Amino acid sequence: MNKITLAFIIFFGIIISCKENQTSKDQALLTEPISEVSKTLPKTTAFEQSQDFKEYWYAGEAEISSYQLNQARYGQMRDGKAVLVFVTEDFLPEQQVKADRYSKSNTPVLKLNATKKFNTGVYPYSIMQSTFYPVSNNKHAIKVSCSVQEWCGHVYSQLNNKDQFEINSYSYFESEGDQDFKLDKGILENELWTQLRLDPKSLPIGNIEVIPSMEYIRLKHIELKAYKAQAVISEDIYMIIYPELGRTLSINFNPEFPYDILGWEETFEDGYGARKKLLTTKATKLKTIKSPYWGKNSNADEKLRETLHLNK
Repeated sequence: MNKITLAFIIFFGIIISCKENQTSKDQALLTEPISEVSKTLPKTTAFEQSQDFKEYWYAGEAEISSYQLNQARYGQMRDGKAVLVFVTEDFLPEQQVKADRYSKSNTPVLKLNATKKFNTGVYPYSIMQSTFYPVSNNKHAIKVSCSVQEWCGHVYSQLNNKDQFEINSYSYFESEGDQDFKLDKGILENELWTQLRLDPKSLPIGNIEVIPSMEYIRLKHIELKAYKAQAVISEDIYMIIYPELGRTLSINFNPEFPYDILGWEETFEDGYGARKKLLTTKATKLKTIKSPYWGKNSNADEKLRETLHLNK
């Protein structure tokens, strides 16, 4: 039995448990953590950077990885492409924007820009999430943002890590509208992708609470808050199970440095009415390159898109 199969057995077992006991969602969770270790907050000590880490992440280049995407949307699967761009930057901790120049007071972050593009019938979807995570790996992400564009309109959400998480959210849907609120700090699904790249062993496991990705929140039109979850890790798979959401996320990664992400699977109930069903979004890596892409903006540089299989 492979790891993915085992993961889904665990997942569906939890979902069945939830359906059999609607009187208490808490009781629907497993009574014991999947792991003996349960972490809910980042470590207090700063991450120790190896020489390999410094040579890889501070070489003046970004790591760009392209993925073949099979995305669930409106109860059907859609072919598309996903891109993960990881790069280190200097960040201003108070203004919470990229610094224009170096200063000792800046906060070094590992930034992830995650994009998806796919079509739903005649109209396209474009999704981008940005996460700014301290390289020290002992604090929550400083900032997370998400935008979704399609022909019906576009939505935008932003989380800033201050005394609490401060959220601004804008939507063309009447039921969502413009929102401005605060949340107690907690684990962010968005930050786990960058935390994995720094040190997979630092990832939270066991019975935890997680704020799902902003993409999922927006596409499912659910409340942005922490949900009960269980997280497990094997040699090369990190999995988060959300029993009350009927959702699981599995990230497949290289267990050796630089811990690159090989692909992921996200299973949840998708669609409306007769199209509603349990579907699995899948992404499989096509290519990874290192490049200072911000300077590759001439027509001649379009060949890099061919290298990344993004023109097909």
